[in-house]
Parts: sequence; C-alpha cells; structure tokens
Amino acid sequence: MTNLLRTHTCGALRLSDVGKAVVLNGWVNKVRNHGGISFIDVRDRYGTTQVFSGDEDAALKETAAALKNEFCVAVEGEVRARPPAMVNNEMPTGAVEVVAKRLVILSRSETPPFQIDEAENVREELRLKYRYLDLRSEAMQKRIKLRNDVTFAARSFLEGEGFLEIETPTFIKSTPEGARDYLVPSRLYPGQFYALPQSPQLYKQILMVAGFDKYFQIARCYRDEDARGDRQPEFTQIDIEMSFVGREQVLSLAERLMGHIFERTLGLTLPAQFVRLTYEEALETYGTDKPDLRFGMPLQDFAPCARKAEFRAFNEALDAGGAVKALVVKKDVLNGKEYSRKQIEELEAQAKIYKAAGMAWMKINTTGIFEGGVSKFFAGQEAAICAALDAGPGDLVLIIGGAKRKVVNTALGAVRTKLGHDLNLCNPAAFAFAWIIDFPLFEFNEEEGRWEAAHHMFSRPQEAFIAGLEKDPGAAKGDLYDLVLNGYELASGSIRIHESDLQKRIFSIVGFDPENAEKRFGFLTEAFKYGAPPHGGIAPGLDRLVMLMAGETSIKEVIAFPKNSFAQSPMDECPGEVDAKQLDELHLAIKGL
Repeated sequence: MTNLLRTHTCGALRLSDVGKAVVLNGWVNKVRNHGGISFIDVRDRYGTTQVFSGDEDAALKETAAALKNEFCVAVEGEVRARPPAMVNNEMPTGAVEVVAKRLVILSRSETPPFQIDEAENVREELRLKYRYLDLRSEAMQKRIKLRNDVTFAARSFLEGEGFLEIETPTFIKSTPEGARDYLVPSRLYPGQFYALPQSPQLYKQILMVAGFDKYFQIARCYRDEDARGDRQPEFTQIDIEMSFVGREQVLSLAERLMGHIFERTLGLTLPAQFVRLTYEEALETYGTDKPDLRFGMPLQDFAPCARKAEFRAFNEALDAGGAVKALVVKKDVLNGKEYSRKQIEELEAQAKIYKAAGMAWMKINTTGIFEGGVSKFFAGQEAAICAALDAGPGDLVLIIGGAKRKVVNTALGAVRTKLGHDLNLCNPAAFAFAWIIDFPLFEFNEEEGRWEAAHHMFSRPQEAFIAGLEKDPGAAKGDLYDLVLNGYELASGSIRIHESDLQKRIFSIVGFDPENAEKRFGFLTEAFKYGAPPHGGIAPGLDRLVMLMAGETSIKEVIAFPKNSFAQSPMDECPGEVDAKQLDELHLAIKGL
C-alpha cells in the first residue's frame, strides 16, 4: 500500500491533468463491465472519477471483474481526456478518466443493505443502523461539510470580535432549568450525582463575574426530553455571553454573526438588521412567537365584521372578552385551484389540535359574492368585509373565534403554517430572520398553580417592572429575545440578572424557598456578591441553523451520529444494560424491571 497512497482525490482531476500519473484511493461507486473492459466509478468525499480498465493485462482484468459496489480500492494510472461524445457534464471530473495500470482491492464489502446513492429514500431506522454507510452518501457528506464550515465561520467571526473560547464543565451540579437532567452517578461519593449540562448558563455567567467579558463556546448540551424533528437528547449551541452590554449590542452582534456565516458558507448577503416584532405583535399577526416570514397571510381582526352578523358563536366569544380572527388565502397563492371541502376540514382539524372549537370559512366567487360555509350569515356585507380584509374574488376566508384570545391566535396561526407548507410558500432557499422581543418574564402554570420563568430564572426584568414584580408577575416583561428563522426558534437569549437580591426575588416568585434556592443556586448568588457586571448573551442552535441552511426539516440530517425518535442509537444499540459489577461499584440497584 505504501506506493499506492493517493496523489489526488476523486474530485480533483481536470483536463489540465491529462498525461499525469496518478493514484486514487476510494470506494467503488459503480462498475460497468463490457466484455473484456470495465468502467469503474471510484468515489471519495471530494467527488467521483471514472476509471478505465482494459483487457491487455490479465491480472488487472481479473481484479476489475471481481469488483463490487463499496469495495475500497487503490488505482494507479494515467489521466486521459474522454472522447467528446463521452464527456459527462454533470460530473466536475466528467471530461477525463484514469486509465488503470494497477488496481488493488484494499478491503472488500458485503452487499450493502441499501444503495449509497439512494440512501435519501431509505427508511430512517435503516439509515441510522448503518450510519457509516449513510454517511458515505454525497448528500450527507455535503451536509456534514456545511456543518464544519458553519462552525469554523462562527469561530473565526467571534475570535475576530475579541471573544475567548472557554470550555465549561460537562459534569455539573443538577439545577432545574425546565427539562429533566441526564444524571451521572458518582463512584467516589455513593448516592450523589453529577448532571450533564442542559446549557452552560450558570458557568458563563460566572465567567462574566470572573472578568472574561467576551466568552463563547461550541457547547454540547443535554436534555432528557422527547425527541422531535428539530430536537435531540444531545445538541450543540453557539454559546455567547458578553459583559457591559444591553440588548441592542447582543442583537447587533448576532446579526453580524449570521451575516458572516451565510456569506462565508452560502455566499448569501443577509439584511444588516433583521425584522423585529414584539411577542404580542407576533402572536396577534402570525399566531406564534416563531413566525415563518417567508410568506405573508397575516391574521386579521374579524370582530367588527362579526358584530354585524347574527352568527351566535362569534358574538358569544366576543361577549366573553375573546377574539374573532380571519385569514385570507389569496387567489394568487391558490394558483387558480379551489380548496375542496376535504382540504378545509383538514385545516379545521389542525386548528382543533390547538384547542379551537372549530373553523368557519367562506369563498369569494368571481362576482365578489360569498359562497359556502358561513356565507349566509354575511350576505349583503361582502363589499365592507372585503375592504376590511383586503380580500377579493377567488380568495378563501378562514375564521376562528373563541373566548380565549391566545387560543384563537395560536389555532389560526397553526392553520397559517399548514397552508404555507401545503401551498409551497416556504421556499427552502429563502431565509427570513426575525427578532421576537418583549416576552413576558413569567408564565402561569395552571396545572400546578404557580408562576414559571418564560425562558429561564436568570433573565432580567425590564427596568419598568422590577419594583412591582411580586405584586403582578404576569405583567412583567423580561429583557428577553428570540431569533427566529423560517418558523423555527434559532436562538434564545436575554440580559441577565447580576444582583443577588433581585435573583433571590425571582427564585421566590417561581416557588423556590430561600433554603432550596441556596442549596441549588447558592454558588451563583454568592458570586454575585463580588462585583458582578451587567451582562447578557445568546445561544444560536448549531444543529437547527445548519438544518435550515441545508434545506432540511430534521436535525438528524446534519448530525453525524444522531439518536432516533425514541432517543436510541440503532447503530451501537445505546442506551444499553451494564453488568452487575459496574452497578455495584456505583452503589446502584435496578428496580421496577
């Protein structure tokens, strides 16, 4: 093998290389045998090169005939130009081929469970079981390369801004942050446990106290919660914290960071400043705090129109202090297609998932008259309603009413989201960023009858609400902000609390008595006693960012070794059992099995 180490990758050769002696190493992507000659496509992560093997050399001919897909091979030969009629313009190397003089099988492959170039069409569980084969596919290798490029771009930008990359512990004290912790038992201290960090939150704040005013980390985080398309038990975030800043400095830095990443990796120029919406504006206009702004279709207030009709359900909702909202689906996005009753019922079913009692609808015919659904209740009011909603012939009007305004907004927002996907309004090559600001600091948990932090317990209230926190927690707005991209929460952050007394007040409001708060978070509040600076930060999710940049809908597509939807790894069969000796060393026993 020593004299068959590659001189070029399988994606490197061009017409300028004709006549060169080269060695390629890679995997057999395809073999085409034609009598005594063979055409072999050899692949590595850089590309594919066609290799020609003639019938002059018996040993070479015998080796070529033995090749199968995914054999690992070394090829020594000379580059020559393909005949004009045989040029493959779909391959960067398609103008040349290598005439083999020596062909060595480095290792053989059993028949793969699926074709590598068709891996995208294989069921997920099989792809994850044979992830090392799935990762050979061109699509997966491009996405992993993109992840590398995004990570490098983030590091280079933040280093250029004067940030230091500092690692924080992986074994930490268990502190409640919303999700369940992954716990690690201690052998040396029986009955005691480390936790894997849900985020580096407390440690990066302590780094601010320590005087490291610009910190970042490509941080591994762990949360024991149910998996979904954009969530995994272990994930990565670009963790950033800064001292002596307010919200504007953090938002500006994040905008420039995203601009740098997209320009360096995709060659795209982002707006210098992203759209900003308050939490209330996002809910009222789009029905969600993570709106997809790649398309319009805002939620509109239908209450004035509803009051003029004898439609009891709407009037009862308004009398109860609720809301009636409408969504106009314009004829241009319908592309001349008429939404069927079945399709409308599917939209209504989506609304009911979000606790809507139902969904009313009307179509506007070519003469501007309402048809179908609840149209009879609004007959004669077409001109006024169309003017109020900016609707016209060919449009579809969807309406939801209810006694709880948030339910109305959320349900109709879910309908909007479904329409965006059903009508192909969500261009994966478009990137619509938005800041959501002025979040409530607290949310009331009706099941447990207590206040909870909307983001986390270390977010600072806006100054105007600090004095009256205990009197009316629900009115308090936090100095919180989310960065949203294409309907996903891409990053979350806040200006942090840096005073011990204020932090203790927050702990009390969310139900931590002083003794429990001291037990869980005493090391943080103790640090705040020693000149803690004002500070804040943000943590973009690396997995979600790369997923969206790659035009995918699951972060499994941009993680080398993800877990499945049951938090398991089919490839190495983890989690798995451990033997009794290991349990004894940890002073643990398994119960309930």
